[in-house]
Amino acid sequence: MNHRFYNKSNNEKNRILAVIATLSITIIVFSIIISIYSGIYLIGFLIFAITLSIVSPFFDIPSLKKSGRINYYSSLFLTEKPKNGVVKIHGGTLFDYYFVIDRKMNGKQRTDFIIQQYLEGLLSFIEEHKNDNQIKIHGTSYIINERTAEKIGFKSVETDVLQKVILTYNYFNLLISNSIAKKKLAFPNLSKTKTFEAEISQLIERKEYIERLNKSLKRDF
Repeated sequence: MNHRFYNKSNNEKNRILAVIATLSITIIVFSIIISIYSGIYLIGFLIFAITLSIVSPFFDIPSLKKSGRINYYSSLFLTEKPKNGVVKIHGGTLFDYYFVIDRKMNGKQRTDFIIQQYLEGLLSFIEEHKNDNQIKIHGTSYIINERTAEKIGFKSVETDVLQKVILTYNYFNLLISNSIAKKKLAFPNLSKTKTFEAEISQLIERKEYIERLNKSLKRDF
């Protein structure tokens, strides 16, 4: 896995996190001061919430990986531990985008790379779980469209209310992630958010297609 953060020494990782924590606390303290002097306490609350949303992945994801609660199958494809036969999958977070995506890539290359990493991770997942016939995969994305998802073996299901609330809360986090992905200011269209499910057997049936698509995208990097 080519991930610049995990390739660093522990001392380097700790320095990076210390800098992020210091900047975050500084922003929050200034927002509180502004709120007190202006008497508009909503300002402080909003800045605190937005800052927390943006920096949380930089601390949560390495911690969850270390504890084994999440697993990487590629640099931008993560899974949670199975629960009741269901594995929740996630695309890379802002943390991953920052440390994985090559800054020299243009917008199209970045978008193709993200999708290619999803496919590569999915193939690794299929290979590891090909004998677990009862496994179901569940994920939510505003990047993968329904037509593409169906081609690789997923079906669209209703997105639950809690997931919509989480996405709305993390809007500014997603805004930065989407802008990194497009290499320009790009507002995420949460109305395009879809939740997909698939049985492992359905993905195995589409494995050859996924492999061809992955190789096609990978040739560009």
